[in-house]
Amino acid sequence: MLTRPSIRLEAMVEVLKAAAEPSRLRILVLLSHTDLTVSDLTEILNQSQPRVSRHLKLLLDADLIARYQEGSWAFFRLADTEAAREFIDGVVARIDSADPVVDRDLERLEAIKRRRQERAAEYFRKNAASWDQIRSLHVSDAAVEAGLKALVGEKQFQSMVDLGTGTGRLLALFSPLYRRGVGVDLSREMLAVARANLERQGIANAQVRLGDIYAPPVERDAHDLVTIHQVLHYLEDPAAAIREAARLLRPGGRLVIVDFAPHGLEFLREEHAHLRLGFADRQIVEWLGEAELDLQEVRAFAPEKGAEEGLTVKLWLARDRRVAVAAEENSTRKEMA
Repeated sequence: MLTRPSIRLEAMVEVLKAAAEPSRLRILVLLSHTDLTVSDLTEILNQSQPRVSRHLKLLLDADLIARYQEGSWAFFRLADTEAAREFIDGVVARIDSADPVVDRDLERLEAIKRRRQERAAEYFRKNAASWDQIRSLHVSDAAVEAGLKALVGEKQFQSMVDLGTGTGRLLALFSPLYRRGVGVDLSREMLAVARANLERQGIANAQVRLGDIYAPPVERDAHDLVTIHQVLHYLEDPAAAIREAARLLRPGGRLVIVDFAPHGLEFLREEHAHLRLGFADRQIVEWLGEAELDLQEVRAFAPEKGAEEGLTVKLWLARDRRVAVAAEENSTRKEMA
């Protein structure tokens, strides 16, 4: 059972003051659907930029929303804290979407989403041939995703981070399980694709952010699941990325890595910027140990063409060992009592 966060009385008063204004409440409704820029909100609300910026500042001061930079664009999103999201979700759920003002806002929002999706589709078309060539070398994405779902299970949890989110596929895959998901990627173009994909599928409990996998812009010690999907082979220092991913986990949280087993396809270095030609289990286990994570399970998916012709996809599931250590310490104390 997911616990409900509480808010102190004085803080609740400030939150209510900030939210109890028509334009700011409209902004919260809109941000519950997707992240937006000042220009987006100005267009939807049909208000001046200074006025919209003033509303955003009041919501920022009340910790109901957050701001992040993506290149030259500043995006606004709902705040990350569980207390803020619980409050906003409760308020927004009670607003009639058929209300004329809200209905008009959502129509304008859909127009903005369509423009985003058109830009994302153009980028995807330009790069699809490269991605399709690599996909043709290994087992189908559907088989790997089924394996991922089996590893993670069906139990709901609070928070997920997908490092190197790409098209946002894993955020979509696990969206029924988490309350809040965050995807991080260093490519603004890929973030546009991910954002458009999530919007098209109606996934409102996930956000994407521009950020480096070695220094992801999310809170540490706060997440139940972190995923690194087909990213490590692009990195100069995969061990550092795994250590950083481990720092994001709550005690007992899980890390899932998806990548290739060792292979000899040199053209992937030359034509697709792969720095590593796959990873052996022993290497992954060593890096996990350095990050104070314990390997729980490994799954392999051989290529449909045969192991000698293609790529074997590996799934590694690891768990933060702090819960196990705490349990052992408690057991020892009981024995000594």
